[in-house]
Amino acid sequence: MLLKEFFEQYPKIAVAFSGGVDSSYLLYAAKTAGCDVHAFTINSEFQPEFEIEEAKQMAEDLNVPLTVCDFSALADPKVAENSPERCYYCKTKILEKLWELARTAGYEVLCDGTNADDNEGERAGMRACKEQNILSPLRLCGLTKNEIRELSKKAGLFTHDKPAYACLATRIPTGVKIEPHYLSMVERAESALFDMGFSDFRVRIIPPAIAKIQMPAEQWNKAASQRSEIITALKSDFSDILLDLKER
Repeated sequence: MLLKEFFEQYPKIAVAFSGGVDSSYLLYAAKTAGCDVHAFTINSEFQPEFEIEEAKQMAEDLNVPLTVCDFSALADPKVAENSPERCYYCKTKILEKLWELARTAGYEVLCDGTNADDNEGERAGMRACKEQNILSPLRLCGLTKNEIRELSKKAGLFTHDKPAYACLATRIPTGVKIEPHYLSMVERAESALFDMGFSDFRVRIIPPAIAKIQMPAEQWNKAASQRSEIITALKSDFSDILLDLKER
């Protein structure tokens, strides 16, 4: 199936919109195809502020209506306890809320940006999508991540080279209860490193207050040269700061 054919079959859709590479291209393609499309974004404790701002910017650039809904993922004890099934529980709650928002706005089809490279066996969130009857046009049409990046570049979307970004909850070790202050610590640390020019990295927490920085090997020399700046930026939140020598 081609995307054009999908949109001919579903001319009115709601999009679960994160502002990432995939959902941004899906929003662009739906708008370009002439669909009645509305984007819905969840703003939870797990999303850093820059993700929400970039989602707003993309929706504005594409002239697509966007609804941003504040939502507490940690209100669900099954999410907060951070078991191996956390992603499934969290995704289920988020999709239930998105369906509520979409149907209230008059939409009966809800789509997400899952692509053909996403491995169903490795993503608990995809199980939730299946159970919640979410359609994944990019996956259905066989579009891979690289193809989506290339198409996004041709379309002039600023997300075309945006690094993959997993939610802040993934920085907390499985089995460790997710506390709001852990998420704030991670967001501050990653924002500081981003401002220093680092990219495609993660700051993971070893409780209660050790930062483990993971980044591509080609940035290790930069990290060493900016050691003092990194320590200064992170020392108020972390007692120790480690660089993981395994490539991210």
